Amino acid sequence: MRVSSLAAVALTAALLAGCASTEVAPDLQEQELYQEAQSSLDAGRYTRAVEQLEALDTRFPFGNYAEQAQLELIYAYYQVDNWEAARAAASRFIRLHPDHPQVDYAYYMRGLAAYQAGRFSLEGMELIDISKRDLGASRDAYVDFGELVRRYPDSPYAADARQRIIYLRNVMARHELQVADFYLRKGAYVAAVERGRWVIEHYPQATATRDALAVMVEGYLGMGMRDRAREVLATLIENDPDNERLDGNTFEPEHVDADPLRL
Repeated sequence: MRVSSLAAVALTAALLAGCASTEVAPDLQEQELYQEAQSSLDAGRYTRAVEQLEALDTRFPFGNYAEQAQLELIYAYYQVDNWEAARAAASRFIRLHPDHPQVDYAYYMRGLAAYQAGRFSLEGMELIDISKRDLGASRDAYVDFGELVRRYPDSPYAADARQRIIYLRNVMARHELQVADFYLRKGAYVAAVERGRWVIEHYPQATATRDALAVMVEGYLGMGMRDRAREVLATLIENDPDNERLDGNTFEPEHVDADPLRL
């Protein structure tokens, strides 16, 4: 029993020592603390880097390394998958240093953190009822990347941001159309038509706009407005004659119990 007790005491002491070793030494000067944080970042010890950079930001908020530490804290949060903290840190940096030569990086990282936060919401979209899926983080990323490109079109991060904007735009437009399909299945034809129109108005460059026209045609058929459906059908045929819902100039409804519409 005594041996076991001593072993337990030793284990507890070791654990406490381990915990204590993770604390940032309170007597470190600004430059020393920054150098330690740099070493942690270089070694990929991002959790430790977060602790050190947070300590640096708290102890020396107006020091020589304050601005650089705030920038690197954004990156460190990102590396430990703390997307909300990364976004908050980026927003704070933008607010405090709007004219900093690297503020475009803060804009980019804010968007990238939101992009990562929403990444799992974009995978397997057809596996669940998309009308219940929240793409809030992805919309934030879309806005953030758009702001970066608008404010800093020549930024080294702008090209990547533009590519992500295209991807996000197509994903969000497709999301809206799956919601519209949900409305069609439920017989909510007015809502389906409005959702299709919303896609065309807000994501005109997305490939999904052509399918949005098909949604509107079917919605109008559901409401018995065949003349209005025929007008939209003419636009669909003109812009996407190979749409899967078309058989030549004939539109085949998928969710609505209505006769095919011929132009």
